[in-house]
Amino acid sequence: MKIKYLITLSLILFICSISFAEESDPLASWNASKSKEAIISFVKQVTDKNSTNFVSPSERIAVFDNDGTLWAEQPMYFQLFFAIDRVKELAPLHPEWKSEEPFASILKGDLKSALKGGEKAILDIVIATHAGMSTQEFEEIVTRWITSAKHPTTKLPYTKMVYKPMLEVLKYLSDNDFKNYIVSGGGIEFIRPWAEAVYGIPPENVIGSSVKLEYVIKDNKPALFRQKALNFINDKDTKPVGIHMHIGRRPIAAFGNSDGDLQMLEWTTLGRKIGFGLFVHHTDEMREWSYDRNSSIGKLEVGLEKAKANGWTVVDMKNDWKVIYPD
Repeated sequence: MKIKYLITLSLILFICSISFAEESDPLASWNASKSKEAIISFVKQVTDKNSTNFVSPSERIAVFDNDGTLWAEQPMYFQLFFAIDRVKELAPLHPEWKSEEPFASILKGDLKSALKGGEKAILDIVIATHAGMSTQEFEEIVTRWITSAKHPTTKLPYTKMVYKPMLEVLKYLSDNDFKNYIVSGGGIEFIRPWAEAVYGIPPENVIGSSVKLEYVIKDNKPALFRQKALNFINDKDTKPVGIHMHIGRRPIAAFGNSDGDLQMLEWTTLGRKIGFGLFVHHTDEMREWSYDRNSSIGKLEVGLEKAKANGWTVVDMKNDWKVIYPD
């Protein structure tokens, strides 16, 4: 009886020790690696009042790219999937689309031909599907889509294709009095409706591309109407501009995955006493996708070359992450 009691007690203690280890490790989904060590070391330095690199909470600002950094982005940006679904939904109201590109090819299911026009074709699709309604109406459309649409390859809801290791980074920083911001090339009003529920980042902490808005009185109520004209493209060298306009402080930590985030990492780290830059390198062809220099989406070439010289951390997704998605 005593032996049985001791075995039971040992099992309980063993299980408790595992649970405690998981709770005490803020980055439990990360393998022991230089990337994990770099993140933890940086946070300890800037939060230790006895450290020469201590940073006051008011200046602990971290910025995160979204596509390819916080959630997946292949085989094309998720917002483009949204826009294509919108083309199909709006097609009955636009009979001219049957013969007008890139809409005609989308309606035929030929996405390759639809996107041959490059950035102009994408811009035409986005403007046609993201404008002509109030900001409130657009928010409701996005919310409806994001809670029901599924990725064509994984069959997962898009909000389940967020990276669990990066969710842990967001929480770890927040627990250490950082203010986290999304700084994305995607639409600011596409991301805002769901960012808080998925990432814990409130809508006012989202910086992104935008269309022009017009203030109107409709049905005796004030509204902001989305116009068929671009207001701001938040990408590459305009990311630091967007950060300055929205935040007014330089971040001390920046997380990206592509050359589109290069200037954001430079703005955050270069010429500073302390600053942290990190690239998520997509190297896992089995659990996610493997791509960098030759990819039309999330191209990472110059960033890889500059990372070592600038002291930036490069995450090897295949080897550094125990899991990819939360489930």
